[in-house]
Amino acid sequence: MNVVIAVVATLLLTWGPVLLWRRRRGTGGDLTGPARRATFETLHTASRAAPAFRAGLTEQGAQKAARHLRALLGCPGFAITDGERLLAWDGAAEHHAGEVIGHAGVTLGNGRTQVHDVACERLDCPIRRAVVVPLATDDRVIGTLAAYGEDVPAGLIRAAEEVAQWVEAQLELAELDRSRTRLMEAEMRALRAQISPHFIYNSLTTIASFVRSDPERARELLLEFADFTRYSFRRHGDFTTLAEELHSIDQYLLLQRARFGEHLRVRLRVAPEVLPVAVPFLCLQPLVENAVRHGLQDRSEPGLITIVAEDAGADCVIGVEDDGVGMDPEDVRRLLSGGDRGDRGDRPLGDEAAGIGLANVDDRLRQVYGDEYGLAVETGPGAGTKVTVRVPKYKPGVTASTS
Repeated sequence: MNVVIAVVATLLLTWGPVLLWRRRRGTGGDLTGPARRATFETLHTASRAAPAFRAGLTEQGAQKAARHLRALLGCPGFAITDGERLLAWDGAAEHHAGEVIGHAGVTLGNGRTQVHDVACERLDCPIRRAVVVPLATDDRVIGTLAAYGEDVPAGLIRAAEEVAQWVEAQLELAELDRSRTRLMEAEMRALRAQISPHFIYNSLTTIASFVRSDPERARELLLEFADFTRYSFRRHGDFTTLAEELHSIDQYLLLQRARFGEHLRVRLRVAPEVLPVAVPFLCLQPLVENAVRHGLQDRSEPGLITIVAEDAGADCVIGVEDDGVGMDPEDVRRLLSGGDRGDRGDRPLGDEAAGIGLANVDDRLRQVYGDEYGLAVETGPGAGTKVTVRVPKYKPGVTASTS
């Protein structure tokens, strides 16, 4: 809710002067007709410029955004620079494009808005003056916006500064998105590091035990192990299909059953219609690994792991359940809230890697889909554990990358 309020406030503060500038220029004071149209046109034009800055302040993005930003200001010429060069010019008087970096130099140096006279011998040229405003992120000037026209009245200067603030907000959002991507990549590396030492040693030991007694079984297990690790350590794609994720889980359980024999039982129930759904890469393996550990921990009788994937309208719901020792609900709450990820002592959450795996999956689900899509854990001491994952069948920007 606070984020929504902040966004609305930013829009009002940013575009208020621009709307006032446009209304004063051509729409009069009628709030019921032309002014409303001007408001809609301004916001619509801004929305068309926003995607161009998703990759930061780049030449390609600047060229896409320049015409929309010039339309917002209603000026004959408009330019965007970074700290060293002209990125984009939009307007009819392109013969002034070579002068932009010279005009931007003072602003790049001191971070202040500057107004310049522009000499031109062409009598039909609409450009005689320019206002250059800085673009800054993290208190560092990284570029400029420049509006060119016959004159630069106070309204245009203020509007250009507000447009610059809006562009800065888009650039900060782009950096935030890149930071989120780097965080997810770091979490993925942590998750792979968890898989590596815990699982690989036991699997290779199990395979080695079959080399002499059953060479063909050892060969099959080794191929399954190679396929599982190739999938787990692949480098491309943040998302995969549920079908591929379940195939990897099947290989993991095959290797575990080779190790534990009849002591590990598995039950699967998967609705075919959810198999193509895109899910975060390696979102189920830590849950299944945790279930295997808890399902077999301190038990003399076989442990049962149940995996269910169901169609739930707009969502796909996946459950991983074991009938093992269970967990203290307060420990689970503390772990998933981030308050106890590095100091679990001897609590029944298993080893530290298992806790990191669950918290990692919960974090990634919330980052991609929102807080309402975090892990749901039902458990209690001696009551087993059920972890539920719910993901939307479709979300813009979420596309499976199949191997």
